[in-house]
Order: sequence, then C-alpha cells, then structure tokens
Amino acid sequence: MTDKQESTFSQVKSNLLDPYNISTQDLDLMMGEMLSQGIDMGDIYFQNMSQESWTLEDGLVKKSSYASRQGVGFRSVIDEQSGLAYSESFEKDALFKAAKASSSIATAGKTGVSKIKEPSDIQHYYHFINPISSLEDKSKIELLQNIDSLARARDHRVKEVIASLSGNFQNILIINNLGRLAADIRPMVRLSLSVIVEENDRRERGTSGGGGRVDYTFFDQSKIKNYAEEAVDQALINLEAIEAPAGEMTVVLGSGWPGVLVHEAIGHGLEGDFNRKKISVFSDLLGKKIASKNVTVVDDGTIDYKRGSITVDDEGTPSQCTTLIENGIMVGHMQDRLNARLMKTNSTGNGRRESYEYLPMPRMTNTYMLSGNVPKEDI
Repeated sequence: MTDKQESTFSQVKSNLLDPYNISTQDLDLMMGEMLSQGIDMGDIYFQNMSQESWTLEDGLVKKSSYASRQGVGFRSVIDEQSGLAYSESFEKDALFKAAKASSSIATAGKTGVSKIKEPSDIQHYYHFINPISSLEDKSKIELLQNIDSLARARDHRVKEVIASLSGNFQNILIINNLGRLAADIRPMVRLSLSVIVEENDRRERGTSGGGGRVDYTFFDQSKIKNYAEEAVDQALINLEAIEAPAGEMTVVLGSGWPGVLVHEAIGHGLEGDFNRKKISVFSDLLGKKIASKNVTVVDDGTIDYKRGSITVDDEGTPSQCTTLIENGIMVGHMQDRLNARLMKTNSTGNGRRESYEYLPMPRMTNTYMLSGNVPKEDI
C-alpha cells in the first residue's frame, strides 16, 4: 500500500469509523452477518457528504444553502434479486440490524466467509481537498460579483446576469464480500453563468461555466473572464440568429456540448443493465457495426480532475477506460459487479450510487466520441 493510499484510507477511517469506535473487525462481523444468510454477493457502503450553493442575481446573493448528511448502505444479492437496507445512525447495533435486514432476501442453508484485506494500491485522479473550505464565504461572494461585473462590462446590451457556485465533498468507504476494502475522497465544484442580452425588443440567452474534481481556487481570473466572454458572445450571436430551415441537412458537431448527444443517444444505451434486460436499442449488437468506421466511443473515468472521474466506483472497483465502440464496431458495455456477473464478464468500474440510500447501477463516468483513433492524451 502506497503512502498516498494509506493516507486516503486513514483520512476516511478517521471521518467515518473512528468517531463511532468501528474497527475493521466490526466490518468483518457485519459482512459475516450478511454472508451467513446465504447471499451470493454483497457490499457495505459508508458515505458522508457536504454540499453548498450560492446564487447571485442582479449583483446580489439571492440564494445560498448548505447541507450535510451521512449513512451506511448494506446490499445483499441472490441471483438477480437485491436487498438494500441503510442506516443513518453509525451506532453498531443499528448497523448490524441493517446488515441483517439487507440479507433477509436470502434462502437458508448457504454460508460464506469473507476476510477484509488491506486497501490495495490504486491510482488517484484528483486531490483530496475539501472545496467548501478552500475559500472564505466572503471570497465566494466576491468571485460571483467579479464574474457578474466581467459579463456586464463585455457588452452594454447585457441586461441580466445569473451566476451560481456550488461545491460538494464526500468521503466513501466500501467493503465487499470478496474482502475488498476501498476508500475515496471526492471533491466537486461547479461555476455556472447565464446572461440575457437585449436589443430592439429581442432578448436572447447565453451560458457558460466549468468545474470538476477540484477546489474553488480552480476559478482564477483567467477562467472566469473566459466564462463571461463565452456566455455574452453566445447570447449576442443568438441575437442575430435566424430560424433553422426545415428538412434534412448535414450537421457538423464540434467538441464540447455536442458530447451531451453522445451521452444521451449512445452512452445510456451501452450501460450493462439495459443490455442484459434487452431494453436498449443496442441489445444483441455486440461485435456488430453500428456507426461509421471513423467513430470510436470510450468511457473513461481516469482523466485527471474531470467531473466524471473516480478513483474507485461505488462498489470498490478501480476506475478504468472502457472502449464501447471502436471504428464503428460495438465492442463493450459499461458494467457494475451485478450485471457483469449475470452477463459472465467483468466489472468496468462503472457501478455508481446516487447515495447510500440507493442500489448501485452501471452508469457512465466521462463518455467521449472520438474521430477515429485519437490518443488518450489528446482527449
């Protein structure tokens, strides 16, 4: 185990386990309680999270919020059937009751034993800084006021500016029936800008923004200036835009927001559960040509600091780059542990949970459509 991995586990342990005197031996016993009920597969998911948001309109902060919560989810699986129980109390009695409740779906007569192993060495793709504490509240407000001023100074036709800043910080600890123990610390920030311009009684909107698994210092003067210019210039172009003509025509998509089309039209359809249940338009097309030979689509959770990147997924599987379509041929799916087991393949590190209250599902990280074979360093 590397120093960084040990530091990650130690930090997560100090946040999630130590305050409640929960040891790795206790985790062993909780997993043993689940396995003793005859489950095929299971995991325990500890999570705490804090998040905030600030919204500025008309030069003033009109909305702000802060929330924090924590809990533990217990999942037990037999065949295709999953049982989920969670506790927002970290008292041991409550956790053992939740462990037993999750495995109540099991049939009698099976036994299993799991010994928790030390966290293995895995690659990290972001720093473990809490973005919420990376700036004083006064500085967060000043950042929003600054981007408001930059947008208004860009053009006299700017009439309205709405800017929002949000931050999220999570500690995650996962233990599964194979004895794997994984920890992750996940920061996330987002700065969004919307401007409205007006001329000759016509009003148009432009938007911009950015973020990722970084802290608020990511938004330096150069970045917020670019966001302001992009939003205003987009709105001004819209002022001169005409209605698109009807009929078929060739459409050329650039990099950036058109990736949302890839996300919706292709990405979700290549998630394992939809293909296993045969409710995807891509069901039974593995190995077949489904696009131009110039199209390659990858899902990559290993790109430093990107919004969708993860050190490990919410089942403890290390993140990876998965090729889904290669030169027009469908070659893979995004998988979590359950669907991979049922489809007799391997997890691709795409098991994601909305929170400890939900079951994991195979979902996207960062999905990209490449033109031909583009080296990863050029993404």
